[in-house]
Amino acid sequence: MEYRKFGPTEFKVSPMGLGCMSMSGAYGPADDTESIATLHRAFDLGINFLDTSASYGNGHNHELIARALKGRRERIVIHSKSGTPRTPDASGDRGGSASTYLTKTCEESLKRLGVDVLDIFCMSRVDPKVPIEESVGGMARLVEQGKVRYIALSEASATSIRRAQKVHPIVSLQMEYSLWSRDPEGGNIQACREFGMGFMAYSPLGRGFLAGMFHDAKDIPDSDNRRNHPRFRPGNIEHNLKLLGQMEELAKEKSATPAQLALAWLMAQGNDIIPIPSNKSRRHLEENLKATEIKLAKDDLARLDAIMPPGAAAGPRTKDMDRVNI
Repeated sequence: MEYRKFGPTEFKVSPMGLGCMSMSGAYGPADDTESIATLHRAFDLGINFLDTSASYGNGHNHELIARALKGRRERIVIHSKSGTPRTPDASGDRGGSASTYLTKTCEESLKRLGVDVLDIFCMSRVDPKVPIEESVGGMARLVEQGKVRYIALSEASATSIRRAQKVHPIVSLQMEYSLWSRDPEGGNIQACREFGMGFMAYSPLGRGFLAGMFHDAKDIPDSDNRRNHPRFRPGNIEHNLKLLGQMEELAKEKSATPAQLALAWLMAQGNDIIPIPSNKSRRHLEENLKATEIKLAKDDLARLDAIMPPGAAAGPRTKDMDRVNI
C-alpha cells in the first residue's frame, strides 16, 4: 500500500481511512465482535488511520476502539472529533466550540481510548456564537499540555480556516465530500491547499447510497436514521436513483462496484484527499479497500463528472445545513 503524508504532520497514512461511526449504531444495530474483527482486519490490510468521535454511541465508539488497539497503538493514527454536547434527552444544544467543552471532551476521550495523547483532535462544528479564535486557542492549550499532538476542524468554511490558522496550525479539515456532495470544491479544498492541510472526506459513499445499498425508500430499515435524511426521502430519492443507475452502468464496465468507483473518484482528486468510509463488517471493508487498486482514466472521470456534477443530487446533504460550512 502506498501511504500518503498527512498534511503538515509527520504521519504517513493509508490512502483510505476507516470511519468508525457505524460501529456504534448510527445505521442500525452493530455487533461489537464483528466491529473489532473489522478493525483488526483493517490493520492487517494496512489501514492505519481511524476516524472516531466522542459522540459516537456516547463514548461506546472510543471504548470499542480501545479494545481493538491493544498491542497495536503505535501503528495507528487516531483522529478524534469533539462531538456535539448532548442534553439528558439526547438532543444537541448546538454548541461544542467552547474551550471548556473541548477540554473536557478531550480528557474524556483520552480516558475512554486508553491513550496518553490524541494524534489529531478535531472540533466537530464551528459555533457562530463562539469566535473561532477562542475555540482554537483552547485546543492549542491542549497541544501545549501534551494531551493532543495536532488540531483539526470539521465542516469549517474557508474563512474560518484562514482565521484559525492565525491562532495555531490546523493540520486538516474534515467535510462531507463525494460525487453527490461536492460543496468542498467551492473553496474549502483550496483553503486547505493554501496551508498544506490534509482533507478528510466523510460520507464518501453518500451514507451508503452511492454503494447501491438502497433502490427504494422502502429498502431502508425503520431503525435506520437515513429514513430522515433529505436525500433518501420520497420526492428526492427517485431523482437520485436515476443518477445512481448511470453510475452503476459505468461501474459494471470497470468491473467494479459503485462503492469502489465512488471511492476511486475521490482518491483521484488529489493525494491530500483521504476518504473515510464507515464500515462495520469485514466484507464491506475489503470491498471498499479494493478501490485503491482502481485507476480511473480522464474519460472515466469526465463521465462521472457528467453524471453527477456539483448540485446534481436532489435534496440538501443534511437536514441541518445551518450547522455546516460555517
